[in-house]
Amino acid sequence: MAMLRPGDAAPAFSLTDQDGNTVDLSQFQGRKVLVYFYPKADTPGCTKQACQIEESRHELAGLQLAAVGLSPDPPERQKKFAGKYNLAFPLLSDADHAVAEAYGAWGEKTMYGKTTQGIIRSAFLVDEQGKILHTWYNIKPEDTVPQVKAALGG
Repeated sequence: MAMLRPGDAAPAFSLTDQDGNTVDLSQFQGRKVLVYFYPKADTPGCTKQACQIEESRHELAGLQLAAVGLSPDPPERQKKFAGKYNLAFPLLSDADHAVAEAYGAWGEKTMYGKTTQGIIRSAFLVDEQGKILHTWYNIKPEDTVPQVKAALGG
């Protein structure tokens, strides 16, 4: 698994969100964006993480930061997840996990003593020019927003 480091170019992506819209990383050019990867919509950790981001969305926007979440879930599942928790930021379907692989957020992990391949919960702070500012691999759901705010000096 190749891990990204600060200063690296953020891998480009063009994926479908929960409403069927295509979202490209280039759409965020000129502002910072939190790109985070989560294993599966509407599971306890993923819900905690997404709801914390949603609850902090206006504060993050005040720091000139947008947020986008990616998982292998299909857009229909993302839509149900967004609707259930009133999530108003893009949730993207990375069904073939190609984007997760490009970010180093796909790989071997151990759950309940079993080794599998899957999403490694990760978050990336991307700057206005599309460069990686900060990376957090294996981040805990509840640490995402505090880590991002600390990195932004907020």
